[in-house]
Amino acid sequence: MELPSGFISKETWNKVLNYIALSDEEPPYLLMDKKIVQDKVSIIGKNIRNSRVFYAVKANPDIEVIKLVNPLGVGFEIASEGELQLLASINVEPERIITSNPVKTFKFLEQAVEYGVKYYAYDSFAEVDKLARYAPGSNVYVRLTVPNEGSEWPLSKKFGVETDEALDLLVYAKDKGLNPVGITFHVGSQCNNVYNWNAAVDKARELWEMAEQKGIKLSMLNIGGGYPIRYTKNVPDIETIEKKVDKVIFQKFPQDIEVFIEPGRAMVGDAGVFVSTVIGKTKRGDENWLHIDVGVFNGLMESVGGIKYTYVVGSRNDPMAWTIAGPSCDSFDVIDREVELPEPEVGNRILILSSGAYTISYASEFNGFSIPKTILI
Repeated sequence: MELPSGFISKETWNKVLNYIALSDEEPPYLLMDKKIVQDKVSIIGKNIRNSRVFYAVKANPDIEVIKLVNPLGVGFEIASEGELQLLASINVEPERIITSNPVKTFKFLEQAVEYGVKYYAYDSFAEVDKLARYAPGSNVYVRLTVPNEGSEWPLSKKFGVETDEALDLLVYAKDKGLNPVGITFHVGSQCNNVYNWNAAVDKARELWEMAEQKGIKLSMLNIGGGYPIRYTKNVPDIETIEKKVDKVIFQKFPQDIEVFIEPGRAMVGDAGVFVSTVIGKTKRGDENWLHIDVGVFNGLMESVGGIKYTYVVGSRNDPMAWTIAGPSCDSFDVIDREVELPEPEVGNRILILSSGAYTISYASEFNGFSIPKTILI
């Protein structure tokens, strides 16, 4: 297999090929390059002043990934008792954990409070009542809805409120004995539009000033995640995004503001390479079909939402347009269409790049297919 130019380093590529050549592990499985994760951790947040980085565990909750990230100086953002138990199993300090899920289960809240977690997001009066009951006196931050244009995976439809309601929620939280400390938003996952952050910060600044007029002194702005990675096309780099975000924040907010960042995809996405096998191929009408042993249900769910992966095969045949499908008997299990690849043989390996985030964490055992292993290299 040839090194795909611009998508993966020679060092990582050699690690992947060496593992495949020397291992008896049967595909499909996900290889994660530890060095890429470590490098990403060293970069994220470095160009935003007063920032704290919290890895969004949902992106890849494999315990070995968590263990890799844990000693590198970042915290963790979680949403459930399952994610909390992962962190508890390696004794992550509660001071390094936040939860930005605006709607939490009762069981999770009980366990989080017992563990010592102090920071909680919310976006409804019902959630304030719940927090006041289960986590009295905790630090809370309200979620604003902000533009998600230019994001591959918009996140402002399910969560977030407009400015006026957010103000009412801050006041209500204070009246209920909670400690409203900040504002959060999410520009959308895999955001290619740098100006989304500008618009979001402007909206947060408006709410910040309104809160001050109500006697509520905020101290924290949580800018969520959204940093993109390269799948099939170039994207803005982290340094460029952060320098612009830092500039707009510190033009508009107090100089002592604390900034929370919640990278998930950006921290682990391009560290992953899925190793899969071609299990079938056929032609239906004018359409060439390639069937592989990983699909929508056991690792590539984001393909349904528009994420386009880069695929690599070892064939030297002329490129053809393929529809790529997963192994299940469900016709929904189609990963991509019009993918240009040299024709492989049944039994050949097919590698899927930049697949370290939101793959295994979405996977199920639908149709009896096992969840692929995650292996750090």
